[in-house]
Amino acid sequence: MADNLVRQVSDARVLAALTHPLRRRLLDMLKVNGPSTVGLLAERSGEAVGNVSHHVGVLAKALLVEQVPELARDRRERWWRLTSTEVRWARADFEASPAAEAVADAAGSLMLNRQMECVRTWLGRRTNYPQEWRDGCSVSTEAWLRLTPSEAREFGAQLVALFETWSARPDPDDGQVREPVLVFGHSVPTTP
Repeated sequence: MADNLVRQVSDARVLAALTHPLRRRLLDMLKVNGPSTVGLLAERSGEAVGNVSHHVGVLAKALLVEQVPELARDRRERWWRLTSTEVRWARADFEASPAAEAVADAAGSLMLNRQMECVRTWLGRRTNYPQEWRDGCSVSTEAWLRLTPSEAREFGAQLVALFETWSARPDPDDGQVREPVLVFGHSVPTTP
């Protein structure tokens, strides 16, 4: 995997590969934990090995994951990694057909559900974390802005750039324990 390679998805078939909750989780696990075997992914997800193997195959066909043969100890062992550190897509790229639009809408809904699931899990488990993690490490914020379409695009680009800055930062080798932290943002035109 290339360092900080961003894949811009505009193919509805690839986006469809992302619209399954388990595949989304598998991609997240590979992002957080690095290369893994199907067995390790099954153990972490609590899913059956055959089920995980099927979904890894779908992700591989969509070129979202690839084998890492140099990690295998023998010819039967297969390790998998992400092909890109980030996957992005814009709904506007899928407006050519109603079917592609439906896939884009499903992908957006799935992503939002996954993000909300992670927040709900944190809320249910936060008391199990040390106090230093509970004091200000979880942020919830929102703002109502009045923007033109051009300003909304500019805001979105700035938000993405901030995420990229932190995402590209290598983990310092300073002996401190770092937990995976999901950061997400949405900006959508709507009314209160």
